[in-house]
Amino acid sequence: MAVNTVDLSAAFVMTPVAPADWLVVLPPAWCILAGAVLLMMRKSLHLQGWLAVPALAVLVLLDALLLIHVSTNGPVTMVMGRWLPPFGIAFTADLTGVLFALAGAVVALAGAVHALSDIDGSGRRYGFYPFLLLLMAGVSGAFLTGDIFNLYVWFEVLLISSFGLITLGSEPRQVDGAIKYAFLNLVATTLFLVTTGYLYGIFGTLNMADIATKAAAGRADLPLMTLATLYLLAFGMKAAAFPVNFWLPASYHTPRVVVSALFAGLLTKVGVYALLRTQIMLFPVEREELSFVIALAAAATMILGALGALAQSDLRRLLGYVVISGIGVMLAGLSLGSPGGVGGAIFYALHSMVVMTALYMAAGLAGRLTGSFDLNRLGGLYTRSALFSALSLVLFFSVSGLPPFSGFWPKVMVAKAAMDIGAWWLAATVFLTGFITTIALGRVFLLAYWRPAGEALPAQTMPASALLPLAVLTVLTVVFGLLPEALLSTVQLAAQGLADPRAYIGSVFPGVN
Repeated sequence: MAVNTVDLSAAFVMTPVAPADWLVVLPPAWCILAGAVLLMMRKSLHLQGWLAVPALAVLVLLDALLLIHVSTNGPVTMVMGRWLPPFGIAFTADLTGVLFALAGAVVALAGAVHALSDIDGSGRRYGFYPFLLLLMAGVSGAFLTGDIFNLYVWFEVLLISSFGLITLGSEPRQVDGAIKYAFLNLVATTLFLVTTGYLYGIFGTLNMADIATKAAAGRADLPLMTLATLYLLAFGMKAAAFPVNFWLPASYHTPRVVVSALFAGLLTKVGVYALLRTQIMLFPVEREELSFVIALAAAATMILGALGALAQSDLRRLLGYVVISGIGVMLAGLSLGSPGGVGGAIFYALHSMVVMTALYMAAGLAGRLTGSFDLNRLGGLYTRSALFSALSLVLFFSVSGLPPFSGFWPKVMVAKAAMDIGAWWLAATVFLTGFITTIALGRVFLLAYWRPAGEALPAQTMPASALLPLAVLTVLTVVFGLLPEALLSTVQLAAQGLADPRAYIGSVFPGVN
């Protein structure tokens, strides 16, 4: 099938690479290097955590510098070798990708600090910290790549690492959870690869900037609806969207709690990011035609997640459904396609990365203090630690979308964008599921924290390395709830950059309009 093309001759002029442009590839490269060093030092178990924490702190610094650079200068591209786009592999960082990458790095650093007291010698022996660094290599690479096949490669890196993390310790329940986790993710990965092969057969390129250009030029003659639908299904599976979300609550409660926290904060958000990149930037017209289907899936995801959380008595399973409900809010923003809707989806994804990681950490500490995750047996946590209870309550309010915390603003953005086009039912679903989530988590607080303990609590301590990252993440949700202006403006700029990718394309092909 012939594809209309544009003149890209200017793209093949070799230009010098600015030193700051190297920041685009440093996050995944640094994670691979640090992971390799930790792997070589696998026998020095006592050093693993103390090396991983500063390595992830460097990752946060690199992503922060990249965000400053992109905010100041616009999207930036780094090409591997002399094979220029669209033939070579390009890393392209725009506001959306860098925001996701920075939030992921912060979450990973918090998880590494928490793991100092949560992961014992057995977990370190099985390679928790090398797997964590390699997981972050995959996550960072997925957020920063400008090549859709390279996105598949980074998905594979993070999936392989996540398989290692979910089976850490090789307990029967972990293996069972890993099978459920792996099956649908492998189906989604296969569909992703097949669709990418189909895309290459149509366009003859895998560079996302080049695909966006050619799709816009030849939309009438190309099967773009088929591509958009296949990518929607593949990435919807990875994001745990209805009706292909049953793998998440069946698997996220099985690994070590800190692993569940990292998964809740990172993995589904990579799927959401891929949906935003493909549906908004590459296939915007097709997304508009699919908008009602996406909105229905979003509403079903929100309702299923909220009702599932209300029905659970196991704290970790309950949080798995809360993750799913949040994915529905992001899909609702995607379905709207407007700057407000997409900006709200990006804001909510960043909020969810921080808050869901913190909530799983809080669940782990609750289980450590009481010896159980069963709400029928939990109790007395407020008596044990008022500070821990206060932090947990803030997180419950934030994930429910109550003011003045970070979960409030993106829900307002999505609901307003829905009402602007007359989709009152979608806005009502956002608020209704927030109300149900409030009831579900209020029940958790009343039973686990406020209710007196039914029996003597085990003599467990709450180490500073576990409480500190929880407190820092909670402070972040308060700060971005009370002072949301900077993040609100940034996510709206990021949404506009996805909808109008001329700056993105210009960074890959300088001089091409």
